[in-house]
Amino acid sequence: MMRDFKNDFLLNAKNLVGWRTKRKIVVFAVDDYGNVRLHSKEAREKLDQAGLPAHNRFDKFDALETRTDLESLFKVLTSVKDKHGNSAVFTAYALPCNINFDKVAETGYEEYHYERLPQTFQKLSALDVTAYGGTWELWQEGIEKGLLVPQFHGREHLNLKVFNEKLLVKDHDLMTCLQNRSFTSITGNSYETISPMAALDFWSFEENDRLHWIIEDGLDQFEKVFGYRARNFTPPVYNAHPVLYKTLKREGITFIDTAMIANEHQGHGKYKRKFNYTGKEMAASLLSMVRNVVFEPTDDRGVDWVKYTLKQIEAAFRWNRPAIISSHRVNFCGHIDEKNREKGINALSELLKKITERWPDVEFIAANELGDLILETKK
Repeated sequence: MMRDFKNDFLLNAKNLVGWRTKRKIVVFAVDDYGNVRLHSKEAREKLDQAGLPAHNRFDKFDALETRTDLESLFKVLTSVKDKHGNSAVFTAYALPCNINFDKVAETGYEEYHYERLPQTFQKLSALDVTAYGGTWELWQEGIEKGLLVPQFHGREHLNLKVFNEKLLVKDHDLMTCLQNRSFTSITGNSYETISPMAALDFWSFEENDRLHWIIEDGLDQFEKVFGYRARNFTPPVYNAHPVLYKTLKREGITFIDTAMIANEHQGHGKYKRKFNYTGKEMAASLLSMVRNVVFEPTDDRGVDWVKYTLKQIEAAFRWNRPAIISSHRVNFCGHIDEKNREKGINALSELLKKITERWPDVEFIAANELGDLILETKK
């Protein structure tokens, strides 16, 4: 009884502050699209053999989305309609660039190089046409139909400081990954404040100076890949210091997706805690969006994810908040293990069906559309 009371309290407490609306708005904010983490099932096996274990489900199952992944996703998204007759939509927080494994190898593993996402799909189509043939074209079809709305998740999903330092010493973990066209299971990082996967993490505050250019170039590459400037941004691993916000604003970002309770790194392991909420004006006049619902159906925590997610949505609507649902691509990809995709897709199908049955006046919109609604009310 006490545990249920605590959970109910937390579900309601996180909706006490923020932008309000009586409309039943549902936004799916899904991270990591476009990112190459694991190349293949064979690559995962070779990493295991080389002593790079899978530390989590991302290390185990997260691979660039295949044609079957997208076909399965689109089938489920179009299986329901909201009050306006619109299908469900994923705001796909995406990476426009990946490691250019071929070019890095050509330099003798001396230099970092990246490639744009269409080039990555082209290469993978040549290596595995069954999985990746026509995937980029399907991506574009999903965008055209409004099923996927890409927004900015960084230029690439890695920390260049850590990458280059490991490359310099020919670090065993990094070299093993590169030779298997992957970037996962990386350990042995000497910086306690930097995740190898977090592009904008730093140790000394001055390191932020070099991150402005990565953001500028990343947003330019995003436009070249997806055909428009991104307006929403959520950083890899949720970490980006506000000193970068002016650059984000200047380059077209209006809305920043951030944690409700953020531990803002000040340098050398010192942090300042910040409280955020949807609609809060941040530095450089960026507007904050805070995800108040979690849906991670392949995360085995002994949770009935459909039931739990519905309960979170109910709490959001009770307090006249939009339901901003946090999820990750790993829940819907099956290149490494088809059962992983099946589990996530089936849960998504059940969730969407129950949402539309329970709230027939629901509206499925993308995160940038929600941002515009918030801006309108502020005017």
